[in-house]
Amino acid sequence: MEYSIINYSQIITDGSLRIDAEHYKNEYFRIKKLLVKNKSQELLSFIDRPVMTGHTPSMKNEKFYGGNVNFIKTDNLREHYIEGAFTHKLSEEGNKKIKRSSLKENDVLVTIIGATFQIVGRACLIKKKDLPANINQNIALIRVSKKISPEYLTVYLNSYYGRNYLWYLSRQTEQVNLNCREVEQLLVPVLSGNLIELIGELHKKAYSLYEKADELFQEAEQILLSEFNLLNWKPKHRISFVKKYSDTQSAERIDAEYFQPMYEEIVKAITTSKDHACLGDLASIKKCIEPGSEAYQESGIAFLRVSNLSKFGIKDGNQQYISEDLYRTIKQHQPKKNEILLSKDATPGIAYYLKDEPEKMIPSGGILRLKVKDEDKLYPEYLTLVLNSVIVQKQIERDAGGSIINHWLVDQVKNTLIPILPIAKQQKIAEIVNGSFCNRELSKRLLETAKRGVELAIEKDERQAQKWIDEESKKLTIYNKKAV
Repeated sequence: MEYSIINYSQIITDGSLRIDAEHYKNEYFRIKKLLVKNKSQELLSFIDRPVMTGHTPSMKNEKFYGGNVNFIKTDNLREHYIEGAFTHKLSEEGNKKIKRSSLKENDVLVTIIGATFQIVGRACLIKKKDLPANINQNIALIRVSKKISPEYLTVYLNSYYGRNYLWYLSRQTEQVNLNCREVEQLLVPVLSGNLIELIGELHKKAYSLYEKADELFQEAEQILLSEFNLLNWKPKHRISFVKKYSDTQSAERIDAEYFQPMYEEIVKAITTSKDHACLGDLASIKKCIEPGSEAYQESGIAFLRVSNLSKFGIKDGNQQYISEDLYRTIKQHQPKKNEILLSKDATPGIAYYLKDEPEKMIPSGGILRLKVKDEDKLYPEYLTLVLNSVIVQKQIERDAGGSIINHWLVDQVKNTLIPILPIAKQQKIAEIVNGSFCNRELSKRLLETAKRGVELAIEKDERQAQKWIDEESKKLTIYNKKAV
């Protein structure tokens, strides 16, 4: 059991009048002592205007939504990047309603409200590609002055020391939360200009690679869709259409939504232009397991839920864990190299290819494990791209619709139509997809190098931090060769 002994005078002199035990963890005291030793200054010293949050315009007013302004929420804000589909986009009118928090290039964002500590403290730097954009009330906007590099601040915020200090400042009630004035109290170490510049260059290179990864992935998608004349296809929702009673009998469905003509257009594109087969004939499909929430714990073996899965990898945030003992009893559900993880519940149709041997983990019952039966005829990278594309997503929309929570049944998964391109075309697509993932992996490793460099400068000294960064950069040459 961990405990701290705090004098009442310390609570008074601290100025916050905090009496919650979490605020006085021994580790937070150690971190604060290190930051003070490094001549850190409060964030307030480095900003052009007070830290502020966004707001959510009334959902009842349709005029506020449906435009082209990205409305960033905690689900979109990951460490260093804005990711994922936006659940809402603001109109010009909606953006004007919360114009004070309209974003600019080089703004720094940090999550300040979340169900767990893992959600709070994620930070990223806004780039041109993210704009126009605005934020909701769970995110703080930091607009820095010329006194500090926004790239360095972003790396520091995502480091062990930056994030833990934000947790130290936060309060835990039903949620973990920070207010804007507390964010301004964040201690930021003042490193030498040379090291800050190096950290900034690593961040810029990482972001350039990340953008290239996105471009390559889009290129692969475009090649795929153009082969089936779907590149510029715009699905249309029909208010009325005519179907035969025999169609409802063969489909064993009577809901009108299932028979939307746009779904027939997808099936026709698959079946009339190229070779195709059902997914169950192309890949083995294994169900995973649901041990129950009572098995969750704060550390241990990762328990992968649908919310942790993306087409680019495993997402951080709200991660659950199970014990080593439980893992040993259900380790037959451990994913393996060259398998595809595919979600079937809640957000069905997220597919991620495990090109390398994964760490210990157990996927939840909402995730399936797929293994291509004959990789000489079907590239798993190609299959993964098809699963994530509109070709399969529309089939899922048709099959899994009609209920409050989407459930893509295993039989429906097996019967999903997969178009099969000639092997040479599959190989070209697979090479582009692999190039995209290599760029993304190198970007991630560069950011981890920058982050660890900042931590070493705080823990030891700048000379050792510089040396470590140089050594790690040399090790990354293997990924540089694979990156496109």
